[in-house]
Amino acid sequence: MKVVIVFNHPYAGSYCNAILEAVQTGLRKGNHETDVIHLDRDGFDPVMRAADLKAFRDQCPVDPQVLAYTKRMAEADHLVFIFPIWWELMPALTKGFIDKVIFPGSAYGYTNQSNTRMQPLWTQIKGVTMITTMNTPGFLYRGIFGNAIQRAFLRGTFWKIGYKNRKWISFNRVKMVTKEQRAKWLERLEARFTSLR
Repeated sequence: MKVVIVFNHPYAGSYCNAILEAVQTGLRKGNHETDVIHLDRDGFDPVMRAADLKAFRDQCPVDPQVLAYTKRMAEADHLVFIFPIWWELMPALTKGFIDKVIFPGSAYGYTNQSNTRMQPLWTQIKGVTMITTMNTPGFLYRGIFGNAIQRAFLRGTFWKIGYKNRKWISFNRVKMVTKEQRAKWLERLEARFTSLR
């Protein structure tokens, strides 16, 4: 299985980077092929400019980096997104990736003339996994902030397009838990991706 990982965190010592390493180690143990799109290192421009909006209307991306990402996404059997939750949502680079790469005509199309019913064009993708970190307790994030990232990302993007197999792995209160707990999370994550099907 080929797994494309879209990663967004600017600090190399972050827990998100430890998560990336655990996921990659698990995938290697499971004999999966990995391709990491590192948005920070790539210097990805997340801004939808006038040319990008025209391209959205024309269903034909023009940004060379987006075209390269699109080709890599089209070769994936599974997508993994790893990023921190900042102010209840994804960082700008991840949001820009969704805006500029999840594009009509390449990532999805429409099944009716009124352009209201979507279907995925990356038909070989069997699943989408989102892995996030945050310092907010899970019950507060769900109860007070209404699971904002799940609504915006997994439902508002990938459910809407038509992907049925969507999973969210959320690591909460990351700064507050012990080093041992964080290590256990990484062990479980590695095992999970070793057995990815």
